[in-house]
Amino acid sequence: MNRSAAILLAIATALPIVYIFYFFAAFDSMSGQMTQEEMQAKFDLLFRLHLGTMALIGGLLIVYIIYLFRTEHVPKDKKALWAVVLFMGNILSMPVFWFLYVWKPLQRGSVAT
Repeated sequence: MNRSAAILLAIATALPIVYIFYFFAAFDSMSGQMTQEEMQAKFDLLFRLHLGTMALIGGLLIVYIIYLFRTEHVPKDKKALWAVVLFMGNILSMPVFWFLYVWKPLQRGSVAT
């Protein structure tokens, strides 16, 4: 994986975390003085964003699992553990995995596969 692909992966990995903060802020603002139509429109937007974020997380999970089993930067005895951690902790563990096994090998000068 080259540097630009790793940065794009980092941005895609950060989007669900950013969305969580947006979701709570937007949901909190729905409790204010809004008409029924405004509330329905905002709810529809949040619903679509939520579905998109869930699809993005699913896609990221596939990308990370494929990368995990194809790369040589993760020790063989830790691959199964990382697969479980990525699957169970997805948006919390993906940034850690990205930093340790995608970004650091690029910084050391070795090409990640």
